[in-house]
Amino acid sequence: MTDPNAIQPSELDQLPDRDPEETAEWQASLDAVTKAAGPHRAAYLMRRTLERAEGAGIALPKLLETDYVNSIPTSAEPSVPGDEAMEQRITAWNRWNAAAMVTRGSKYGVGGHIATFASAAWLYETGFNHFFKGKEADGSGDQLYIQGHASPGIYARAFLDGRLSEEQLDNFRRESGGNGLPSYPHPRRLPWLWEFPTVSMGLGPLSAIYQARFNRYLANRGIKDTAGSHVWAFLGDGEMDEPESTAALALAAREELDNLTFVINCNLQRLDGPVRANFKIVQELEAQFRGAGWNVIKTLWGTAWDELFRLDTTGALVRRLRQVPDAQIQTYQTRDAAYIRQDFFGGDPALVEMAKLLSDDKILECFHLSRGGHEARKVFAAYKAAVEHKGAPTVILAQTVKGHTLGEGFASKNANHQMKKLSVDEFKNMRDLLELPIKDSDFVDGVVPYGHPGADSPEVRYLQERRAALGGPAPARRVHPVAPLPAPAEKAFASFDKGSGSQNVATTMAFVRLVKDLVRDKETGKRWVPIVPDEARTFGMESLFPSLGIYSPKGQTYEPVDRDQLMYYKEAKNGQILNEGITEAGSMADFIAASTSYATHGETMIPFYIFYSMFGWQRTADQMWQLGDQLGRGFLVGATAGRTTLTGEGLQHADGHSPVIAATNPAALSYDPAFAYEVATIVKDGLRRMYGEAAPGEDQDVFYYLTVYNEPMPQPAKPSVDGVDEGIVKGLYRFNTAESAGITPPANAPRIQLLGSGTAIHWALKAQQLLAEEWGVAADVWSATSWSELRRDALEADEALLRGEERVPFVRQALQGAEGPVLAVSDYMRQVPDQIAQWVEQDWSSLGADGFGLSDTREAARRHFGVDAESIVVAALAQLAKRGEVKATAVKEAREQYGL
Repeated sequence: MTDPNAIQPSELDQLPDRDPEETAEWQASLDAVTKAAGPHRAAYLMRRTLERAEGAGIALPKLLETDYVNSIPTSAEPSVPGDEAMEQRITAWNRWNAAAMVTRGSKYGVGGHIATFASAAWLYETGFNHFFKGKEADGSGDQLYIQGHASPGIYARAFLDGRLSEEQLDNFRRESGGNGLPSYPHPRRLPWLWEFPTVSMGLGPLSAIYQARFNRYLANRGIKDTAGSHVWAFLGDGEMDEPESTAALALAAREELDNLTFVINCNLQRLDGPVRANFKIVQELEAQFRGAGWNVIKTLWGTAWDELFRLDTTGALVRRLRQVPDAQIQTYQTRDAAYIRQDFFGGDPALVEMAKLLSDDKILECFHLSRGGHEARKVFAAYKAAVEHKGAPTVILAQTVKGHTLGEGFASKNANHQMKKLSVDEFKNMRDLLELPIKDSDFVDGVVPYGHPGADSPEVRYLQERRAALGGPAPARRVHPVAPLPAPAEKAFASFDKGSGSQNVATTMAFVRLVKDLVRDKETGKRWVPIVPDEARTFGMESLFPSLGIYSPKGQTYEPVDRDQLMYYKEAKNGQILNEGITEAGSMADFIAASTSYATHGETMIPFYIFYSMFGWQRTADQMWQLGDQLGRGFLVGATAGRTTLTGEGLQHADGHSPVIAATNPAALSYDPAFAYEVATIVKDGLRRMYGEAAPGEDQDVFYYLTVYNEPMPQPAKPSVDGVDEGIVKGLYRFNTAESAGITPPANAPRIQLLGSGTAIHWALKAQQLLAEEWGVAADVWSATSWSELRRDALEADEALLRGEERVPFVRQALQGAEGPVLAVSDYMRQVPDQIAQWVEQDWSSLGADGFGLSDTREAARRHFGVDAESIVVAALAQLAKRGEVKATAVKEAREQYGL
């Protein structure tokens, strides 16, 4: 009978065998080993042969999984430089203070996490003592993405180093007094310590990859030598379930980012229980990273396991380790030696014999304590191998015990992520285990004391000496004293003031044209970082391809199909454009790295990221918050904006809400410009505020969100009246009156104020004409460039009033004396203009595109939502009829006339 799994001759037709006899000999050898020594021995030989082939550079598919053992055997581990006993004492103090800080804070009910740092302490300490370069070294130092739940341990180390006080530790998670510590890494909250916000899980690993990539971008463009910077991302094994965590693994491998190391703390637990109860998360992650092209280092078992592996002459131990699911490994952590003998060793005769040679203490040492991530020597070997590996990024899979050293009540318990404190007795047991010189009398009134060996102690001196040798404290954020960027030539902006004449121009195209002029600026042009997610042609940016080049670390290794065209697809090693493919998340990670380069590298960059507005804030708003947390600066551009301007695309492309989401972010300055000159004015002021000479009291750590449209429209000249620029920046100015628009309304005609933003102002202008010509109503039209900035200013005015300061909101100042009611309209849901309703003294009403989008022409979509010019006319008449300024019958007549 033919073996159904055997390769059939027909399958070999595509791969001719030049020596069938030799092939048969190899296959016969494998059969013989299988028969004589068993399938496990045959599998072992095959794996070793494949590993040898891979090491020799022979082109074969990679092994996706290796045995459940350490990648670096004990015999190959380098010695750890320095004083291991001293580092043990330092780590003990940090473990203690991290637990004490969270426990002391628990009386206020503010929470905190103890178990994560307890498992990861050596992963951090080994790096701080031997690898992580500080900001005072040459270059920019290393970039550290700290696992958010481990923050107490980082604070504890900063306390030992003298960077934090006992009072600050006591104010962990209590910041309102001004001397507290944020719960997690937050640069906006503690900007001298934290560089990167990481606790929105999944965003840390994604950002770390793009940060490493941006470091290479800066170097390849000749802006800064970043060869000395290494990016370290500390992650949880449960965190790797987030799709963002693994979204860019292939990018990192493809671009050979050997300046990047992931350290995944595999304590096998997430918030509620095991990460992979019935499986093995380490093996799963190894296969995922190996398949993506990463170098994988597994650091699983401590030195106590060496004896067991020496006794494993049959491979039975390694086989058993591959079989046992993670949840059972956790169970062994909490059970006695008899249980482990029976459950782990009892099912295989070879393991039964092995167990007879092991004492109960030895079994408990191995299964309760000895993990690779808890030993400095194991971690040092992994880190050294990672930084020395060339040609690919490295992931270190370090196995640990969650709650290690915190006692039996914590270690490996499913609920330990929610456990916020230890009892006094548990602290005393921990003290004895860590051999700390803390007396029982130090526990005053049952309050656990902080521990510190003294500012001049050998431990503190050693810690500080190690950090000095590595370039200063870490983690640390430094904003280098960089001179403000010079303002680009006025010509680039002024060219938009005269309008487009008879030519129809979309505001998206106006923005792209502005950028084309700005990147030519001799002083600041090279600082621009254009970012686009595979939609450059949609936004009319293909003209930038040959002039700026698309960044690729490989350059251009092929002849582009459109090489004979003017706007051909040009890739270059020093290319300026980051064209990321179809990934809004990756593009945002690019933007974050570029927008914070002023702090990370002391190099000011001006990123703009242009995207479908629907797929920006909707899909990656979490990263917008990360951007704000990280104090990023730059321009986000939501193109093809609005619910009705992108004809035919339909519901999923119809953006009626991005300004609402943007308005929730305190760092976002959201604008909906209607005209090209408004775009230019806003960008000019944004460059001044973020990169130039900010006015007193202005926060430079902001970013701009501009919505621009793909609908070609006449671009008028900028009105030559005072206050236009101020109004554009602050959010509102009068574009025209009925009289200045050339309309002559009847004497004593009823008057209304029409406020429009973005493309909606064109409907308002048409409504202005209809109201005058067909209904005898005078309308003034206002351009509301930013509803959210008007609201923000009004809220600040309200706060000032509570302090006893007289201040009138700008929107009220602008509309002061304007006759009649106010009708606001935009291409977004009514909630967008309604942001300012309470501060408008006139009667208020609004129109908007509420509900889901739909596929149709622009005209039909606007009629559907009731925002077209005719709908504005009817709404205006309804407002005036309420006031008795037009006949009530006029509203019905207008509806019938316009077919509404």
